[in-house]
Amino acid sequence: MDFFSLASGSSGNCIYLASGETRLLIDAGISAKRMEGYLLSNFIQPESIAAILITHEHSDHICGLKVFLKKHPLPVYATAGTIRGIKAQRGNESIPDELFHVIKPGDSFTIDSVQVNVCVTSHDANGSVAYSFLAEGKKVAMATDLGCITPEIVSHLSAADILYLESNYDRYMLLAGSYPYHLKQRIMGERGHLSNEDSARLVAHVLQEKLRYIILAHLSKENNVPDLALITMKNELDGAWNYDSPKPRLMVAPRDIPMEVLTI
Repeated sequence: MDFFSLASGSSGNCIYLASGETRLLIDAGISAKRMEGYLLSNFIQPESIAAILITHEHSDHICGLKVFLKKHPLPVYATAGTIRGIKAQRGNESIPDELFHVIKPGDSFTIDSVQVNVCVTSHDANGSVAYSFLAEGKKVAMATDLGCITPEIVSHLSAADILYLESNYDRYMLLAGSYPYHLKQRIMGERGHLSNEDSARLVAHVLQEKLRYIILAHLSKENNVPDLALITMKNELDGAWNYDSPKPRLMVAPRDIPMEVLTI
């Protein structure tokens, strides 16, 4: 499988995953022009994408969806609540209903050669979910925009070769920052986001020998910096890794540009 993030953060999220000729996008939270440009820069034709999977309806996950679908009318997979949230936003009512495919947490289905598994997430959205993907004997598991760690999320992320995981904020930066109190409470709440420490604690539950990459994602521009997120996760790995094989490679998904393509 090939995997990379086109963009990651509160200003936009979009991820590419492929197995053989099956090419998928997860979220469409940047402009269609940027999506197309970033795909082409990696020699991927936008028209070759088989489907788009949406995690939830917040604008940083769907803002480019309407325009991209107008040029490339692809199947879109999302929960019923997410679809309602998408269609309720101005302009999105023009997206043809027949493009939407309703999924629900706990579903497992295939898109060509890729098995897709759906897990509920705790976030202030209409039916938000996370996805994991199985193909070629490998697993890519993703989880962003979740306010708390649940048994479902731990199971969802287990046995992965690649983990793509939210590490949104540093608690001290957030508390000392300029955000209003209600927004700080929302971010730190059970339907908000994971801190660096939360993310490290979650990884400790799912470490196993075949894990090759940990990608820290959805970092806040105002309340985090990559070095803080990386050192927090590195400290957790240094204390918890008990295998003879090399530790997973730690990376941060860039905010505004694609990361390198990972192949497993």
